[in-house]
Amino acid sequence: MAETKREIERKYESDDSGLPDLTGVAGVASVLDQGVAELDATYYDTSDLRLAAASITLRRRTGGSDAGWHLKLPVAAGVRDEIRAPLSDAVPDELAGLVRSRVREGQLVPVVRLRSQRDIRLLLDAEGRLLAEASVDAVRADRLFGGEGSAQWTEIEVELADGGDPTLLDKLDKRLRKAGVRPSKSASKLARALAETAPRKKRARAKAAAEGDEAAPAAKGKGDVKGKRKGKGKGDGKGKGRAEGKPAVVSEAAGRKAPDREPVTAGDHVLAYIRAQRDAILALDPAVRQETEDAVHDMRVATRRLRSTFRSFRKVLDRGVTDPIGVELKWLAGELGVGRDQEVLAERLTKGLDDLPRTLVSGPVGERLQNWAKAQHRGSRRRLLGVLDSARYLTLLDTLDAFVADPPLRTAAEGKPAKVLAKAVRKDLEKVSDLVEQALEEPPGHDRDGGLHEARKKAKRTRYAAETATPAIGGPAKTLAKSMKSLQSLLGEHQDSVMARQTLRELSAVAHAAGESAFTYGLLYGREERRAELVENELPAAWDRIRGAAEV
Repeated sequence: MAETKREIERKYESDDSGLPDLTGVAGVASVLDQGVAELDATYYDTSDLRLAAASITLRRRTGGSDAGWHLKLPVAAGVRDEIRAPLSDAVPDELAGLVRSRVREGQLVPVVRLRSQRDIRLLLDAEGRLLAEASVDAVRADRLFGGEGSAQWTEIEVELADGGDPTLLDKLDKRLRKAGVRPSKSASKLARALAETAPRKKRARAKAAAEGDEAAPAAKGKGDVKGKRKGKGKGDGKGKGRAEGKPAVVSEAAGRKAPDREPVTAGDHVLAYIRAQRDAILALDPAVRQETEDAVHDMRVATRRLRSTFRSFRKVLDRGVTDPIGVELKWLAGELGVGRDQEVLAERLTKGLDDLPRTLVSGPVGERLQNWAKAQHRGSRRRLLGVLDSARYLTLLDTLDAFVADPPLRTAAEGKPAKVLAKAVRKDLEKVSDLVEQALEEPPGHDRDGGLHEARKKAKRTRYAAETATPAIGGPAKTLAKSMKSLQSLLGEHQDSVMARQTLRELSAVAHAAGESAFTYGLLYGREERRAELVENELPAAWDRIRGAAEV
């Protein structure tokens, strides 16, 4: 079973002068010499280095106190989550699963071998507690695939102890810099090894670019958005620029970062938002597999944002390409929602039961509710993992990469962002307004419930469109996004009540069939009915306020 450790560290380049004395820095009372450890690590990646492109490292290491397999996932600058598995010959299945969204149908191969002589020092406080570990590493890197030769260097690494205060690293940093130690230009040993053992031509280009001899192409006017498609004069929305309107697979794009260029055109802004959601799905995949809190919810939101963006900006993007992708995104969002919706519903019902006086709880309601929640969770969990390992899901990721690499832009993509994006947002807002007013005209019951649910979905879509437009439009779009979020929350409370009542009817029927009292289920049902009624009573005035503030 793999274990996860949060790693917070900083790396420095060393000129072999060694580690300066750190005693007395921020409560460091003593420095304990641990001797030299011999470390031997083989790093694995795809042949096109997809993991490295996403700042992910996977290695098999012997030597030291933590020999085994280590997968490091980026969290923030200088912060990574290290997932460890016992030493074995092949990549452990659990770690392979955590990088499947990056590797997909590719193969993991050894790319670099790093051998280090690590001179270790423990930094302790006055009570002998570990504050941090500092080491001087003499490193030799040998390229095993996709490059040539070897490289050697010495570096200093300072890693915070588990539960330590991150400000300690800032104080240690001052002492190290004062001693002439420089922060490393590379984020990791692997990044430096790959750079210094790359093929000669790549190294020469990288060096020339760094020295300014081969500057990266500058963003021109409207950027590289042309509003045209390969094989067609203009993006006319008929989806004939590719075979049957489907993007070609561009596996090499897996995990690549978007170009660093400020959005200029309407298409630029839409694509920036799309890239951000694609990247979020990829980054959240391992967290979903590990059952990290809110990971499923966040991944589902990113999926919905993508689909909504395709639908809202049909004047910018070719529907012949986006509609088929939208179908797949709807499928993925649905699969992600199976477990998430059940989890939210279980929390709601449990809280409702807890709020009741014990004298009103008749029969084993709590036990039945708990068993239902557990059974639902087990089933949805197995199903979701199957989805994330499925060919359909991995193909969707390939398709999104291909879309980002070669976006199917229409002529409007070249337009001014404030004009093109605002028009699309206003159109979505009009749909929300119509749906809310139509639902309020219906009498309470099934038709009104359905109408308010549709209004909620359109409010989400309008919110996401406003988020896309905010960098271009500014305050008005930001205000609209907040207003739609408020409406979404209000209507979400209503929909949660609808779903809770449906589940209570089902549980009540099962309890009745088992000879148990259905009294408490009916009481909870009545309370949920009242909660929905309160939302419906509040909605007209709330909608007037929201509509008054929703101007773009």
